[in-house]
Amino acid sequence: MSVRAISVLSMVAAAALTVSACSADEQAAPPSSTVGAPATSAPAAAVTGKASVDAPASKLRADLTQLLTEHVYTAAIALKTAVDAGGKMDDPGVKAAVANLDANSVALSKAIGGAYPAAEAPFLESWRQHIGFFVDYTLGKATKDQAKVDKAKADLDGYRTSFGQLINSVVPELPADAVAEALKPHTASIFATIDSLVAGDGQVFAKLTEAAHHMPMTAATLAGGIAKNKGLEGDVKSKGAELRSGLTYLLTSHVDLAGIALAQAVAKGGDLNEPSVKAAVAAVDANSVALSKAVGAAYPAAEAPFLESWRQHIGFFVDYTLGKATKDQAKVDKAKADLEGYRTSFGQLINSVVPELPADAVAQALKPHTESVFATIDSLVAGDGQVFAKLAEAAHHMPMTAATLAGGIAENKKLS
Repeated sequence: MSVRAISVLSMVAAAALTVSACSADEQAAPPSSTVGAPATSAPAAAVTGKASVDAPASKLRADLTQLLTEHVYTAAIALKTAVDAGGKMDDPGVKAAVANLDANSVALSKAIGGAYPAAEAPFLESWRQHIGFFVDYTLGKATKDQAKVDKAKADLDGYRTSFGQLINSVVPELPADAVAEALKPHTASIFATIDSLVAGDGQVFAKLTEAAHHMPMTAATLAGGIAKNKGLEGDVKSKGAELRSGLTYLLTSHVDLAGIALAQAVAKGGDLNEPSVKAAVAAVDANSVALSKAVGAAYPAAEAPFLESWRQHIGFFVDYTLGKATKDQAKVDKAKADLEGYRTSFGQLINSVVPELPADAVAQALKPHTESVFATIDSLVAGDGQVFAKLAEAAHHMPMTAATLAGGIAENKKLS
């Protein structure tokens, strides 16, 4: 890693602490949260079906899942973009990645502040601080400064404790030790991701997905305490809530991983045999397989058709990217037509398995997905520095799709 690349990591930490809320507001708005919903009495009996998915407690868990999953991806993108840019802090991609990371931090703090206004500022300060500690860890690893590495690890260990105390002071239902423990896999997996990034061993994308995989657990812990404290209707541990959160995590990861893979391929001149491109593509496909298995767990016969269909639509996005990159308008038009047809066929596939989900409704739910991914690809190919903001906007459509799918499945299976 070059000296300039190392220097920019320090600036990433500083920038993440100073990006204004105004710049964060320019990013795509995250899904609305139920954290600040008025307190209601818990129902006497558990709700079932779509009602269990739509309950405020279920929505809270899904919203926190989306924001925390996004945190992992945006943090990794900011660090990797800075390193890949060779220390050019004025590079549009670096500035956009840092702003995108801070926008996620602001969104998380506002989600907390919706329910606990006095906690919004302390939460944001604490959250930004732990990002800085991860940057210090990266710097230590890059320069082989073991003392810096050890201090960063100690700082993050202390952060887990202080963060747990902060959350407990606001939500007594969440023991400080439990919150600190819930963050342990997060810190350990991010360390592993950074180690791989600095080493350049080709495993960074696999490590990144592992790090993101811990976030739904943290979201469930936080949502459980907040829902109890605020008396939110529903149960964050219900099967409906579990399904909605799981699909939110997988679909959010799908957008982020696909965006990263396309960016990596473009950066490497379209060389699909380049190790980092192959690793990024493998991470996307692993997510596709996980989505198909989630569907297959409820509908075994649908697992293979779902996977085939899902992989196909990713191929259409690749065709669109190639068309844009080579200024082949015919290829662009065909890819758009193929994706339009895909929305229809995918809706029909889902409806054939889950009659409670009308084919047209499923197809319509995918429309913002395709349009926002097109905008992301356009920005990527144009190199206008807006790609990460566009990627965030694309990811923010996924909770709606997850809620639609989860609602139909829960109704069909009478989940409670």
